[in-house]
Amino acid sequence: MIAAVIVLSLAAIFAIIIGTGVGAGTNNGFSQGVWPTIFVLPIIGFPIGFVLIIVLLVMTGVRRARAAKGDGR
Repeated sequence: MIAAVIVLSLAAIFAIIIGTGVGAGTNNGFSQGVWPTIFVLPIIGFPIGFVLIIVLLVMTGVRRARAAKGDGR
């Protein structure tokens, strides 16, 4: 899930770069169609990916602490 969110956000950034290169942004073209969603995706996706990585690290630490203590839950 973490990888999917981050890869999707990176793909959106590359789409913006490619779209700018081919001229999709001329005459306010980025404000129409699917472009507003593509612009917002990295703004939301990267923080969600960061939070998911922190959650994964905490869960792994708790699991290792329980295993070291001998508590099998």
